[in-house]
Amino acid sequence: MTTDEYIDAHIDPEDPYLYNLWRATNLHTIHGRMASGHLQGRWLKMVVQMLRPRNVLEVGTFSGYSAICMAQGLEEGGKVWTFEINDEMEDFTRPWIEQSAVASKIDFRIGDANVEAPKLGVVFDMVFIDGDKRTYLQTYEMALGVLRPGGFILADNTLWDGHVVDPAYANDHQTQGIAAFNDFVARDRRVEKVILPLRDGLTIIRKKQE
Repeated sequence: MTTDEYIDAHIDPEDPYLYNLWRATNLHTIHGRMASGHLQGRWLKMVVQMLRPRNVLEVGTFSGYSAICMAQGLEEGGKVWTFEINDEMEDFTRPWIEQSAVASKIDFRIGDANVEAPKLGVVFDMVFIDGDKRTYLQTYEMALGVLRPGGFILADNTLWDGHVVDPAYANDHQTQGIAAFNDFVARDRRVEKVILPLRDGLTIIRKKQE
């Protein structure tokens, strides 16, 4: 038994709907491993239950797995706005979101969150960043602008499969984007931050009170 298998056997079981979504994502999309999956999905749900946000912004919907997990953790009246910039994902993702038990808590939009999210006029309590790694810094600044003081940003893939410390990937644009983001956030006095080695690296960032 691997460590991952051991973990899966000792946490809450994967929702059957989410399991089917995970399987369909891996069967019918090119980059199936991008979906959050069982461990991260249960973690996201529990974080939402702990922080109790009313308004959540997600940058990078992909197949909808993480959006559904976060929506499962929301209290009554809570909502997840999730943006996917790749319009080719809409035909796959929208039915999975709309047929889920938490569809009423999810607003799924195709478009660039960096441009469109500020237009919503919503003050967010939590932002989950899992979009284009090359533009993480721009997304971070956008997120800070729509986040309430004391709110949280969760940034996924911040260890990038170890590439951020591997010189062989120094010229890779996505690795450069993640590394620049990590370096900037480390120096940013507007926030508190910690990186967790969960899955592919996840940074928890808290916007300081003004």
